[in-house]
Amino acid sequence: QVQLVESGGGLVQAGGSLRLSCAASGRTFNRNIMGWFRQAPGKEREFVAAISWSVGNTYYADSVKGRFTISRDNAKITVYLQMNSLKPEDTGVYYCGLQYSSGKIYDPINFGSWGQGTQVTVSS
Repeated sequence: QVQLVESGGGLVQAGGSLRLSCAASGRTFNRNIMGWFRQAPGKEREFVAAISWSVGNTYYADSVKGRFTISRDNAKITVYLQMNSLKPEDTGVYYCGLQYSSGKIYDPINFGSWGQGTQVTVSS
């Protein structure tokens, strides 16, 4: 069983920055792809960014390209999401998940072991 714990959320003004962390623990997993998703009130969970453990390939939603950077620390089994130039539309609960199915990485149905999430609020 893999456990994921997100942290680093908070309240920030538009244009500000935050860095989210997702720490993994539990039994060894296949270290495939770790993804960040977010969910705003009344909306479905949407893809933000993802990274492959082995090679470090990164993937981003168009809405965050150039502003967010995903990275990993293999030794700490932790994935980070550096968020710059934040906008009010970035507000939501941010979750990290581990990909278990070989489907499209932007589809949350292919991910599991979700953490409890961390709230990000960007004020205008």
